[in-house]
Amino acid sequence: MHEIGADLSIEEVAVDAPGPHEVLVRTVACGVCHSDLHILEGKLPYPLPTVLGHEPAGIVLEVGSQVSQFAPGDHVIGCLSVFCGQCEYCADGRPNLCGGAATARAAEAPPRLSLNGAPLNQFTHLSAFAERMLVHENALVKIRDDMPLDRAALIGCGITTGLGAALNRARVRAGRTAAVIGCGGVGLAIVQGCRIAGAARIFAVDTVPWKLELARQLGATDTVDPSAGSPVKRVLSATGGGVDYAFEAIGLPATAAQAVSMARAGGTAVLVGVLPAGETVAISGADLIFREKAILGCMMGTNRFRVDMPRYVDLYLSGRLKLDEMISARVPLERVNDSFAAMKNGEVARSVIVFDESVAGRKAL
Repeated sequence: MHEIGADLSIEEVAVDAPGPHEVLVRTVACGVCHSDLHILEGKLPYPLPTVLGHEPAGIVLEVGSQVSQFAPGDHVIGCLSVFCGQCEYCADGRPNLCGGAATARAAEAPPRLSLNGAPLNQFTHLSAFAERMLVHENALVKIRDDMPLDRAALIGCGITTGLGAALNRARVRAGRTAAVIGCGGVGLAIVQGCRIAGAARIFAVDTVPWKLELARQLGATDTVDPSAGSPVKRVLSATGGGVDYAFEAIGLPATAAQAVSMARAGGTAVLVGVLPAGETVAISGADLIFREKAILGCMMGTNRFRVDMPRYVDLYLSGRLKLDEMISARVPLERVNDSFAAMKNGEVARSVIVFDESVAGRKAL
């Protein structure tokens, strides 16, 4: 990515050798996430030029001299929640808030990525729309070899964000009710998280009919199309006062406010969608004080990805987590711009860039 609003270009990028705590990974698959689109459209600031992509799975090629947890041939998922392991957030069990700044190379060191001799900014410590990734070891987790890597890629961001919003942040309790506004990749993962947690009733809210149908396949018990009338009124009417948990998975101030309104007195609204930089959400004081509603932000599913992601892999391989249904398209890197166009047009739940079809969907014997 060289400029806001322009198509991505495919170019030869130089990748340095691994440092002591770094790992070189052959990228097998990478999901196309809405957060990448936010960067492309200038809704979130990021220094350019950069290589986008942050939802990858791959195979380790080479490890640095002080890396002990990984070896060549390991199957891994990359996560933007890279952690330093030393700061207060890491020590307090909240590594998703670390930011990972301490894992970046020193300013005087050669860059991990360069283009024609000039440094390239590494997007979220990953830059996964590439055949190779050079990352700090704390950006990776090893997974079972029998997990198909095209599906494992979804766990790197969208699944971890959605399942974690339900299981880690909201801690949905069995028998309770939930509403999910937005049925893209993250929203569908939230629906699944609520189902896995045992929610008795799950409302999926979206304007696209096929997404609502997919939400039902993944666990929603009720669907609401806002184009047919106020979604807040319909959820309040159907539940007799609101849901226990309301999730916003789009990233708009209006839908974030709707999530708060859908929550019942004493309920919880969880804001998961990434709002454009500078946006604010108007919240009723009465909702906060007189109705005792809780409003939670959720960063990357409040994850501890070294613990969470292997468990999500197990959930998939045991049949409880559905990933195949969420992949709308598998495309080569050359079609990455088409994938963003399909996302903007509401045509896909998740597209996956596949670098090696012979490995991506194959379970190891």
